[in-house]
Amino acid sequence: MCRLFGLASSPQRVRATFWLLEAPDSLTDQSRRDPDGTGLGYFEPDGTPVVRKAPIAAYADRQFAEAAQTASSSTFIAHVRYATTGGLQERNTHPFSAHGRMLAHNGVIEGMDLLERHLGSSMDEVRGDTDSERFFALVNRETEAAGGDVTTGLETAARWVAGHLPLFALNIVMISGEDLWALRYPDAHGLYVLDRQAGGQHGRRHLDQAGSDGRLRVHADDLSDAASVVVASERLDEDPAWRLLRSGELLHVSPGPGITSRVVLPDPPAHRLSPADLTSGATVAPDVF
Repeated sequence: MCRLFGLASSPQRVRATFWLLEAPDSLTDQSRRDPDGTGLGYFEPDGTPVVRKAPIAAYADRQFAEAAQTASSSTFIAHVRYATTGGLQERNTHPFSAHGRMLAHNGVIEGMDLLERHLGSSMDEVRGDTDSERFFALVNRETEAAGGDVTTGLETAARWVAGHLPLFALNIVMISGEDLWALRYPDAHGLYVLDRQAGGQHGRRHLDQAGSDGRLRVHADDLSDAASVVVASERLDEDPAWRLLRSGELLHVSPGPGITSRVVLPDPPAHRLSPADLTSGATVAPDVF
């Protein structure tokens, strides 16, 4: 499945280096057929969003494993898109950026015809083929309707999708220049959060860990001096404070960091997809495997 990562240390900016790695060892025929993508997003001091992403194929993994990207920001978002059925193009690679926000998604939403009709003129901001970018457009529309309240916009968009469209998973990480949001829904995939004090549990320690399958590695020296909140598809170190978000839980991290969290989707999707339903393929590039 895809891997999500988000970090918020606002108001303090930190330097972080990210290696976004695809599965390293054998190069199978299947890996050559399945597209992949990697992406990193952050904000310059003046608030300018920066997105660096590339549609890296699985067979090119060993070359890309040597790549690293370094930046300074108070929020970061990263995504590893592995073996999806969408086209191998940058426009389908996460994160997506619009309206001063960036979003990455792990999951599958179907019923794109209905979603596109619901979006109406908001489809004008969609450039690629993914369900993820269409959901982002819905979040942006609902945020505008809520007077700029992003938390309400994300909740409203997720509620509409859960009630109207076939859905396997809607795991979301989204950032602005100062804030971070994360949603896990329903319980198909994990999404973890760590409220990390400066230096971690041992003090004066940076974050330098890889996920259990080696596809996402994060190194952040400045976190030895800065408090942060980290969200990831899996626990990235041995800190016992990692917590699995509940199904339907929406997390909001604001400068401070201030953390609010509540379950906004207590019920299962109205049209929940099973893994068997996905074998025939989704209508647009789903981001699940």
